[in-house]
Amino acid sequence: QVQLVESGGGLVQAGGSLRLRCTASGRTDSLSAMGWFRQAPGKEREFVAGFSWIGGITDYADCVKGRFTISRDNAKNTLYLKMNSLKPEDTTVYYCARRRRGAVVPRREAEQYDYWGQGTQVTVSS
Repeated sequence: QVQLVESGGGLVQAGGSLRLRCTASGRTDSLSAMGWFRQAPGKEREFVAGFSWIGGITDYADCVKGRFTISRDNAKNTLYLKMNSLKPEDTTVYYCARRRRGAVVPRREAEQYDYWGQGTQVTVSS
């Protein structure tokens, strides 16, 4: 089993920045791909960014490309999401996710991920 814990959310003004953190524990010895998703009330969970430990390949949703950066710290088993130029429409709960053991390619479909954190709230005021 893998446990994921997000942190770093909060309240920020439009144009500001936040850095989300996802710390993994448990059976993290595999190179499973990881991703960030977000979900607003009454809406489906939306892909934000994905990361492959193989070659550091990244993938971004069009709505965040150029503003958000996904990265990792291997030694700390931590995944980051640096969010710049935040907009009010970025307001929602953000989730970290990890694919099953051996699935090294990040996918944009939430159902492709087996492990999820509890989420962290990001609020961007206008």
